[in-house]
Amino acid sequence: MARVTTTPQMDWTGNPEADHLVSTDPAALLIGFCLDQQVPVEWAFMGPLKVQERLGTIDPTRIAKMDPGEVEGAFRTPPALHRYPGSMAQRVYALCTTIANDYGGDASRIWTEAKDARDLKKRFAALPGFGDMKAQIMVGVVSKQLGVRCAGWEEIAPTWPTLADVHTTAEREEYQTQKRAYKAKLRAEAAETKPARSAPARGRR
Repeated sequence: MARVTTTPQMDWTGNPEADHLVSTDPAALLIGFCLDQQVPVEWAFMGPLKVQERLGTIDPTRIAKMDPGEVEGAFRTPPALHRYPGSMAQRVYALCTTIANDYGGDASRIWTEAKDARDLKKRFAALPGFGDMKAQIMVGVVSKQLGVRCAGWEEIAPTWPTLADVHTTAEREEYQTQKRAYKAKLRAEAAETKPARSAPARGRR
């Protein structure tokens, strides 16, 4: 694995404290991506800081030892931490439990111990709240933002706009514009390839 010396800069929320936490704490980074579903980027990545404030920790091992109801309560306390506080609390709890059990509580081991980019993607995909596409995005994030470049990472990292290329507020705004355009393009392409429905046959009178 090649390690490129880099200082992470992820201005993803507009809140310096939240951005610093996500940039420097591997567990916070993963929790943020776990929450990055059906909410704005800024809201998702403010989540780790809010979790830390409400639970008193962001440490996966400590969270895994908590009562799941306590974690859910932290998510549901107004203002809720997510659009779907109940289900996302369960996913974050499951994510922390996986990190605690499989990686000794050290989220960075997911990428520092990966054999190559395919193995890295597999590790990410196995995390609760993640999937194939998000795993692919994470390969790009740790490669470009953290400088952890496993063999073959360029073949796995996405070619579409992702947070892997977002360092500043201006880049975040540009990314959001590109993301909307990309999704609109996919919807248009899907509409073009969708077979037209044939009109129902009229019964004889």
